[in-house]
Amino acid sequence: MRQGFVKTENYARFIAGVKAVEERGAAEAGMMLVHGQPGLGKSHIVYRWAEEAGAVFLRANVDWTPKYFLVELSKALNLDTRGTAQALFERCLRVLIERQCPIIIDEAEFTLADRAAVLEKIRDFSDRAEVTVVLIGMEQIQRNISRYKQISSRIAQVVEFGPATASDVALACAKLCEFALTPALAAEVLRLSAGRMREVLNILARIERLARANGLAGTLDVPHFAGLELAHDWQSRTAKTVRPAKAAA
Repeated sequence: MRQGFVKTENYARFIAGVKAVEERGAAEAGMMLVHGQPGLGKSHIVYRWAEEAGAVFLRANVDWTPKYFLVELSKALNLDTRGTAQALFERCLRVLIERQCPIIIDEAEFTLADRAAVLEKIRDFSDRAEVTVVLIGMEQIQRNISRYKQISSRIAQVVEFGPATASDVALACAKLCEFALTPALAAEVLRLSAGRMREVLNILARIERLARANGLAGTLDVPHFAGLELAHDWQSRTAKTVRPAKAAA
């Protein structure tokens, strides 16, 4: 597959949300929540933006404590990781104020343990450094954070990621796949993936492998793959196969 980044509709919504946070009126309301089901491209899209924005990207762990978080943040900022939690906080705060780099926390559910102790520390950085904080989590995270009013009141934007659209998948096929696909086959990719971008990429890789193994050339169409497994439903343990051309139409 070709290397590249597909600017999906989820990407457009995320960028619009970031812009709204950056243009906020209340300086302390600098937090943004990104949530949705697995496989929709949340981490991939936000990580790409993090690289462009010079943001700090951290993935929370199930055993995070405030001190553990501060050590990881210090590492990401290339700072000394020794000292008390207070020393680490002050060290990181000075650098964040100076650099004004956003903070991104993936798997943010793990910041809610022990009455959201880690997320409270993240909120402190958002308040005092006035930097944008992006929290990435599953679909339940908004409800869980709402229990902590001092935190939820600082979330200026919430962006929910949805399944990829037909346009998203067509763009991914055109930009990433090394073979040209007909609209009908692209529609099958959408159906088999259920709009999960992670699965779209796996299916395109499978299409390329099958095409090469069978010596296919030119534009690939549904009949080339009718009845073949391009994906697998791990919950029902059943193969996801391409429908014959008439059924796909």
